[in-house]
Amino acid sequence: MATLNLALDLLRRPSVTPEDAGCQEVLIARLETLGFRVERLRFGAVDNFWARFGDQEPLFAFAGHTDVVPPGPLEHWQSPPFAPEIRDGFLYGRGAADMKGSLAAMITACERFLADHPQPRGSLAFLITSDEEGVAVDGTVKVIERLEARGEKIRWCLVGEPSSATQAGDTIKNGRRGSLNGRLTLRGTQGHVAYPHLAQNPIHAIGPILTTLTDEIWDHGHAFFPPTSFQISNLRSGTGADNVIPGDLEMLFNFRFSPTTTVEQLQERTRLIIETALLNEEVRTGQVFQYALEWRLSGPPYFTPPGDLVAAAAAAIRAETGLDPQLSTTGGTSDGRFIAPTGAEVIELGPVNATIHKVDECVAIADLECLSRIYQGILSRLLTT
Repeated sequence: MATLNLALDLLRRPSVTPEDAGCQEVLIARLETLGFRVERLRFGAVDNFWARFGDQEPLFAFAGHTDVVPPGPLEHWQSPPFAPEIRDGFLYGRGAADMKGSLAAMITACERFLADHPQPRGSLAFLITSDEEGVAVDGTVKVIERLEARGEKIRWCLVGEPSSATQAGDTIKNGRRGSLNGRLTLRGTQGHVAYPHLAQNPIHAIGPILTTLTDEIWDHGHAFFPPTSFQISNLRSGTGADNVIPGDLEMLFNFRFSPTTTVEQLQERTRLIIETALLNEEVRTGQVFQYALEWRLSGPPYFTPPGDLVAAAAAAIRAETGLDPQLSTTGGTSDGRFIAPTGAEVIELGPVNATIHKVDECVAIADLECLSRIYQGILSRLLTT
């Protein structure tokens, strides 16, 4: 019950991003008892910590976050999101699966592992932030910058994101697609709908651009990644009146891309598609539209080929559950994107993700102890001779 009890303690704390609400101090107290050296690292309004046991290489790190997304309408929850409740073998509460359950499993796994192996081969660390569910600018990325500046290198990193599909341990994320956000502003001329010859309607001009962007095959993916996808998330134009041709239009869009395509390639191909469509519009109608294009990279793709870490995780899962886990790179971004560029092998392994970010988020109680034993098995395979 150790993992469940720790998860309950964490879930009672309303750590809506970027607030930590005391979660990290709970974890720090457990780690200091084990002999970890803890550095509290606050950047801006964000609490982080780096804890390390041992000084030798290789270094294995658990990474995770104590912040959670807002619970949404409280009246929609069967029980209060920050008053965790056990029902029918499941633990309910915001953050149960994403990812306070994983944090609890990491701690108890370390407690048992170090009880069995008080002098492991190499070192063990925790990198914990409260800025993963938010803008993610003062969290893991800043801690990694600090570690890199002093030459402290992680060899293996396990991020406790909820990676499993239907059963704990059925999926290991060994990479993630990159995320590139774009903002297109198309400028025409506002006017009266009865006098279209005196205006330029950006909504009409966006049509060919949309068609080409959505029909484009950006790449064909690679062995572990699906093809790059393009999605429009917002399209805004108009004054609200039905007799006014709008003067401008704003479109927000996103690429989820694999390592086979670079950020620069996506940006250049997008620019050419827009300019070609606007040139054709000018030839067809004589109307000239101006545009502006802004970009924001949420994170590049990362990929960990099958190696020591993947093999240890798969073996630990098989030993505990009998499953042969699937390797996957699907889903959104994670803080693994900040850790992998340092040269570390990075995987994500956590509970079932069916309820994350939803009302009545939950995790199977049996999965908490299962994960803890899987994590312990990974440590045993990597940090003992």
